[in-house]
Amino acid sequence: MRTAGFFPRKRLFRFGNLQRIQVEGFELVYRQYRDVVLRFAMRCVGRREIAEEITADAFLRLHQNWTSIDTEMLPSWLLTVVKNRAADYWRRAQLEKRYVAEERPQERSQSAEPLWGLFEHRALRPVHRICLTLRYIHEMTVSEIGAYLGLTEFQVKGHLQYARGLLRKQLSPGQAND
Repeated sequence: MRTAGFFPRKRLFRFGNLQRIQVEGFELVYRQYRDVVLRFAMRCVGRREIAEEITADAFLRLHQNWTSIDTEMLPSWLLTVVKNRAADYWRRAQLEKRYVAEERPQERSQSAEPLWGLFEHRALRPVHRICLTLRYIHEMTVSEIGAYLGLTEFQVKGHLQYARGLLRKQLSPGQAND
């Protein structure tokens, strides 16, 4: 009869109390690499809260793919996931900046010019501006906006509702424009 010592490490997870071994192995890897992964994410994005989200996402991906990942490749695999998530973050930030800062003179007429300034209301966050722009200028549906920005339909609806409420307050008679 073979003992567990003769099997490669990857096969050990398929015998015995599979659930316990997987959880203990994942927790060990998490404790071993979490600080390194978080520091790398901080260097990639420069913001702690974003770095924490990216780190959590990297370990979530690791947990989802735990049985198919070679344990010797773990550090590089985790850092690759962080690098890709950081690139996604910067790509999304650039997209947000582009839609917020972009002006399209050929699309704006004299009558539309006052309405364009509504998107610059100081209470609107960039995500509200981009949702408004995609919905009303580019005429995208809520589901298309969600897919494009990586948000759920409920999040997009919430951002649009909040932005419209602010704009409604700004346009209502008797209100001081901020």
